[in-house]
Amino acid sequence: MMLLPCPEVICTHESDLDGLVSGLLLQRLARHVYSMEVPLEAYNYQAWRSRRMAEDAAWVADFILESRLDKPGWMLVDHHTTTFRPRNARAIHDTTRSASLLCYGLLCEHGLGSPVLDRLVHLANVGDLFVESDPEFELACDCGSLVKTYGFWDLHSVIGGVAEAILGHPLLEVMATRRRVEDPIGLELALRGIVEISPEVAMVRAPVGNTNLIVHKILNQRAVPHPVVVSLHRRGNGSYVASFRSLRGEALAVATRFEGGGGHPNAAGATLPKLNSLEAAIDHLRARLAPGGGQRDGLQSMSGSFGGLQWPGEGR
Repeated sequence: MMLLPCPEVICTHESDLDGLVSGLLLQRLARHVYSMEVPLEAYNYQAWRSRRMAEDAAWVADFILESRLDKPGWMLVDHHTTTFRPRNARAIHDTTRSASLLCYGLLCEHGLGSPVLDRLVHLANVGDLFVESDPEFELACDCGSLVKTYGFWDLHSVIGGVAEAILGHPLLEVMATRRRVEDPIGLELALRGIVEISPEVAMVRAPVGNTNLIVHKILNQRAVPHPVVVSLHRRGNGSYVASFRSLRGEALAVATRFEGGGGHPNAAGATLPKLNSLEAAIDHLRARLAPGGGQRDGLQSMSGSFGGLQWPGEGR
């Protein structure tokens, strides 16, 4: 059993179910081990990049391993691809498992597992890793859509900070209905509006429905000859985020051609500079992905986070 440092704070990713479940599980673990309520903080990727890491001890989940987190007294739990290996922090890293599944392993070591948590963590893992072959894939996506639709802290309030309350919650019926009604409409709109960015990247717009599921249907149906599909979303501050998806690992290589880009092999993203319009964002994508337009920095560049993806219904 790993000897765990006593954390001053627990930090997690705010933009998806994996981050929410990870944070709640680590809070429960700290409560059990140290009999104290450790504050939970949640960040999107852009805010995380600017956070000062001033604490002597902290637990961090679902953020990529990087040098500024490599501190004695820190525990890092993550599954993003990286070449960085911490020397001082205690790291639990496995690209084949979601952060919530890795955190749950720590709970089980302390006898805190349960059949209900087994099921919840399985669904979070399926949704975050986008395991389409799993028989409960659609339910996993509906659970993930709760965070995308209602936001981290509002959903936290709805479930009273109890992770198990997600299972069977009435709001899942709303997510299932939206998936059945909106996704076919969104897919039709996306197929009508495909734009070529480069020979390897096509852009789609899905203003209705679960963008992540719609993009994967387009890829699975070979509706475009491009190995990577990108979708754009404008954030409240006027900047655009680009979400890259693929089936055979090409998305990450494309994302790393943008400053701060990174993520998973088939699910990656980047925040674009502040631009005045969607057309300007498309032009920026084309310029960056043109031959010589962006340097592939390799895996080492992934020690930076990618910026604040908050697409409705999207897993990472």
